[in-house]
Amino acid sequence: MYQQILLAVDGSENSIRAAREAVKIASLVEGAEVTVVYVSDYKEDENEVIHDASAMEFDLARRKKIQPVTEMLDREKIFHHVEVLHGIPGPAIVQMTKDKQYHLLVIGSRGLSPIREVMLGSVSHKAVNHAECPVLVVK
Repeated sequence: MYQQILLAVDGSENSIRAAREAVKIASLVEGAEVTVVYVSDYKEDENEVIHDASAMEFDLARRKKIQPVTEMLDREKIFHHVEVLHGIPGPAIVQMTKDKQYHLLVIGSRGLSPIREVMLGSVSHKAVNHAECPVLVVK
């Protein structure tokens, strides 16, 4: 069953919905463990640093994106830990599935416009095509 679950979050509503599904699945499996991963995109980091002089505020903003998910996992008494990575979200998440033995990746759909989807691809699309484990995309 899904003992080791990787939950990718970005602070969006879809990642909150993905967290709800991860909680449902983890609550069905005794001893399930959820790894919450937030990938801090280099381009977004650069933008925030340019517009925000305080590194502490930058870190606080990142934690606020993760907090609703960790609070939900705490409330439901789901064992979890958080990993914050720096890089390009799609490849970083896929690499995590290759480096560790996850049984399931749960990720939210971003809902990009059709043009952006074709030109850039989405993180969830990259995960579905390249992850080393089953992927649940939540919208």
